[in-house]
Amino acid sequence: MSAQPQSPIAPAVVGDPLADAAHVGERSRLGTIAGWALLAFALVAPFFLYPTFLMKVLCFALFASAFNLLLGFVGLLSFGHAAFFGAAAYVCGHVVKAWGFTPELGILAGTVVAAGFGYLFGSLAIRRAGIYFSMITLALAQLVYFLALQMPFTGGEDGLQGVPRGKLFGLIDLSNNLSMYYVVLAVFLFGFFVIHRVIHSPFGQVIKSIRENEQRAISLGYDVARYKLLAFVISAALAGMAGATKTLVFQLASLTDAHWHQSGEVVLMTLLGGLGTIFGPTAGAAIVVAIQNQLADKVGSWVGVIMGVIFVVCVLAFRRGVVGELAALVKRSGKGG
Repeated sequence: MSAQPQSPIAPAVVGDPLADAAHVGERSRLGTIAGWALLAFALVAPFFLYPTFLMKVLCFALFASAFNLLLGFVGLLSFGHAAFFGAAAYVCGHVVKAWGFTPELGILAGTVVAAGFGYLFGSLAIRRAGIYFSMITLALAQLVYFLALQMPFTGGEDGLQGVPRGKLFGLIDLSNNLSMYYVVLAVFLFGFFVIHRVIHSPFGQVIKSIRENEQRAISLGYDVARYKLLAFVISAALAGMAGATKTLVFQLASLTDAHWHQSGEVVLMTLLGGLGTIFGPTAGAAIVVAIQNQLADKVGSWVGVIMGVIFVVCVLAFRRGVVGELAALVKRSGKGG
C-alpha cells in the first residue's frame, strides 16, 4: 500500500516565526476590514453611481477572480477563458428567452454548461504545461467562438438580443435596475465566497504547493492532474456564472463574449489588480471597466491601444499589481515598525 500524503508542501521558515506570524495576522485583519468596507460601499453604491456600470464591474470582477484562481493559485495560464464566459452567456440567454426559464435557472444552466466545458477542456489541456497548455486552451476557445458564430440559436454576428430579465423565483421583477443590481451583487458575493473557501481549504494549500513545486507535490503522493482538473472546472464554472449574469444585465449575448480579446482582457484585469491576491482581480476589473467606460466615446478604437500601454506599464513598473503593491507596502511598513 502506498503512503497517503500527510500535508501540503510548506515553505521553510525564515526569520523570526513570532514576528512573521504577527505580520500575517496584521495583514489578515487589514484584509478583513477592507472586505467589510468594500461590502458596505457595494450596498450603498447604486444610490450614488450608475447601477448598470456597477453591475458590469461586478460581472467582470467575478470573471477575473475565477481566472485568478487558476493562474494566481495553480499557476496555469489559460488564454481561453472567454469560452466559458461566452458559452454560459449564450446558454443563459437561450433558455431564458426561448424556453421561458426563470433568471436563476438561466444562470444555473449557464454555470453547469461552463463547468462541463471546463471538464472537457481541462482534461485535454492539463496533459501539457507552460505555453503548450495556454495554446491548447486558446485553440479550444476558438472552436467555441466559431460555434457561437454558426449555431442557429446564437443569432450569428447579431448575437442573442432581447433576453428578458424575468422575475427572480417568480417574485422579484428584475426589470428594475436596483433589484437587478442586488441580485448581481449576491451572485458576485457567492462566487467570491467560493473562491475564498477554496483558497483557504486543504485543497487550496495543495494547489498552491503545485504552483510552487509540482515535482515535489508529485513526490509526496498527490495526484497533481486531478487537483489541476478540479481547479480548472471550478474556475470555468465561476467564469460561466459571470457570463450568464452579464447576459441578464445587458439582455444580450454576443460574439464579443466568446472572442479571444475577452480572454486577453481578463488577463489584464488580473495582472493590473494583483495576481494571486484575493481582492486584486476585483480592483483590476473596476479599473479596466472604468477606463473603458470613460474613454470609449472619446477616443473610440484607441481604447485598445491605451489598455495595451497600461498593461506594459503594469508589467514593467509594478509587477505585483495595485493590490499586490499595497500589500507589499503594508508588509514593509509593518516590519519597519
